[in-house]
Amino acid sequence: MKILITGVAGFIGYSLANELLKNKKNIVFGIDNFSKYSGRDIKKLRINILKKFINFRFQRIDINYTSKIENFFKKNYFDIVIHLAAEVGVRYSIMRPDKYIKTNINGFFNVIECLKYNEPKKFLFASSSSVYGDCKSFPLKETQNLYPKNVYALSKKNNEEIASIYSKKYKTKFIGLRFFTVFGELGRPDMFFFKLLLAAFKNKKLSVNNFGNHYRDFTYIKDVINILKKLLSVKLTKKYQVLNICSSRPIYLKKFIRISEQFSKKIDILNVPAHPADVYKTHGSNKKLLGLIKNIKFTKLENAIKNSVISYKKNKIFNQKN
Repeated sequence: MKILITGVAGFIGYSLANELLKNKKNIVFGIDNFSKYSGRDIKKLRINILKKFINFRFQRIDINYTSKIENFFKKNYFDIVIHLAAEVGVRYSIMRPDKYIKTNINGFFNVIECLKYNEPKKFLFASSSSVYGDCKSFPLKETQNLYPKNVYALSKKNNEEIASIYSKKYKTKFIGLRFFTVFGELGRPDMFFFKLLLAAFKNKKLSVNNFGNHYRDFTYIKDVINILKKLLSVKLTKKYQVLNICSSRPIYLKKFIRISEQFSKKIDILNVPAHPADVYKTHGSNKKLLGLIKNIKFTKLENAIKNSVISYKKNKIFNQKN
């Protein structure tokens, strides 16, 4: 099977490619532009790991360059396209909304428009739990109204709407993936879990918004990859759908920190007020997901954190510049 992953140097893109490449029948094509916001050094580390597989094909391509992405699609056929390339980070979208409009909306359009050159069987794309905004009804269900409160969330809502329209145009089956607080091995330097471990191992202060009272639906990367693998093979009847990708086991940040300290070191915490871009609670329902694919088992949180800490030490992540 020929699979394209955009944003392959990113956290989820790399983790998925690394797993799919273990099956030598898969040929994984990956593109990325190595944007600096979420850590170029760690992205280079991930790509170097992937290049050890003989069935990996990598090209440095920015999805904002229409002619380059068009030429790439014209020259290659893919059974499945997994679109993960994006400007990430809710807070950064407040400072640079222009970058999010350019990449997450215009870039997304460039990719989805190129499906016309060889319509794949499936097109999976990254959405986000942030599309729900400050919803008050929990657990969050895919059928709820959406209230995005920043440009990042708005761009993901826009992607879902574009995909819904294009699902009527192509034979391709479309799935929007609303990821909830994904964490784990070789994660993003801008995310809470990475900062937590950096504070522990480098003896730095960890700024904790809302005094640790944010409630988050942490979802382990290996569970996410297991879900994505199953979605690649499951038979789909709907032309378009969105799915919450979550453990549905939310926890307060302050409790998550206490568990993490069991496997790292005592963390020096600086409690600060909530950031204007933050939502106070994420808790997704995964009933729709579990109805579509069977036998999903979620890793116990303590084990997921322990495994991740071991990986960070092994790969000497905190020696990277990031």
